[in-house]
Amino acid sequence: MTFNKLSPKQKQIFRWCYVDKYNALICDGAVRSGKTICMITSFILWAMKRFNGAIFGICGKTVRSAERNIITPLMGIADITAYFKVTYTRSTNLLTVEGGGRKNSFYVFGGKDEGSYMLIQGITLSGVLFDEVALMPRSFVEQAITRTLSVSRAKLWFNCNPENRFHWFYTEWLLRAEERNALHLHFLMEDNPTLTAEQLVNAEKQFTGVFHDRYIKGLWVSAEGVIYKDFADNTDRFLIDNVPDDIMYCNIGFDFGGNGSAHAGVCTGFSRRLQKVVVLEEYYRKEVISPTELENDIIAFVRLCQSKYNCFDGYFDSAETTLIRGVKTACAREKLAFNVHNARKSEILGRIRFTNLIMSQNRFFVMRQCKHVVEAFQSAVWDSKSLTDCRLDDGNYNIDSLDAFEYSIEPQMNDIIEVSIKK
Repeated sequence: MTFNKLSPKQKQIFRWCYVDKYNALICDGAVRSGKTICMITSFILWAMKRFNGAIFGICGKTVRSAERNIITPLMGIADITAYFKVTYTRSTNLLTVEGGGRKNSFYVFGGKDEGSYMLIQGITLSGVLFDEVALMPRSFVEQAITRTLSVSRAKLWFNCNPENRFHWFYTEWLLRAEERNALHLHFLMEDNPTLTAEQLVNAEKQFTGVFHDRYIKGLWVSAEGVIYKDFADNTDRFLIDNVPDDIMYCNIGFDFGGNGSAHAGVCTGFSRRLQKVVVLEEYYRKEVISPTELENDIIAFVRLCQSKYNCFDGYFDSAETTLIRGVKTACAREKLAFNVHNARKSEILGRIRFTNLIMSQNRFFVMRQCKHVVEAFQSAVWDSKSLTDCRLDDGNYNIDSLDAFEYSIEPQMNDIIEVSIKK
């Protein structure tokens, strides 16, 4: 990293911490704007210049995400490794930086839920860097902040991409930056001089709807209206009549119904090198049926999919353990070569982001005969009454087919995202 090649806004990240006026730095805005790599570099340089024998905190949504976003890139920064000995011990989540007669420790913490604040209690920190702070619970962030209060000249570093305008970090820190003695720097991709014009254009295509407003325009906006607007407005672009020749294998996702919701199954195919995701077959039944009848339906659906595709794994709504046991028993009885797994049921918003991503990249398709899946993507809307990003589930929309589809693609999501990054 060469200081002369930084943008004016990136240079401010390196200067602010030496000004007594500010206790904290907030960098928010667009993705790929270079704010994260500049923050971790300046954080380490500041800590090593001002302290010796001190302890600092590096916080991410999880420890592993902090390692991926902060620790691994840090190891490749010449301005750090040329002057300091940098060691990371994964078993203790400890980064040690030594040089110039000084040595400091940087512990990595994960703030994934409300109970995470207990992980950081009792430690004194001379500074904390929060990576993607908007993804962390308020209790964790506030506990980390209190760990710095007894240290003179301690400082806080926050970075994030925007969320909704009711988010606690937006209301408590961004809107109150001046009274909290925090410097707020708002970034756009144009603030990263390493991006070419072609890269800027390609990045624009990575997101649609509210995610485009947040991650490309850098706006704190609430999610409202249709979730998959591009699909709803241009449905024919996503529909196909023939199965692509390069479909290699498929997963089945299944959502169990109840209380007015439907039983829904979706068979999703993945092409060679995970370039395409295709909804191939669907099952949908809203009437009340017995567990035995449901098991028979599932067996028939699996047989249908296996008669056409390489399909050996199913991911079922893990909330219904009794029904899953029944499906496993039925598969064994029928000598069906089919693996029954619990669905991972990751955060719904993450599943929505992923689907919007592959839609924007023209990598998502639906066989035209899957009418319930098509209708589900066309009609899904945000819950306008929620203060957080929630998909409306009031019984009037087909959320069941969406859940089934998401269960089917969850095991491949990270690999597909990796392919997206390399494109």
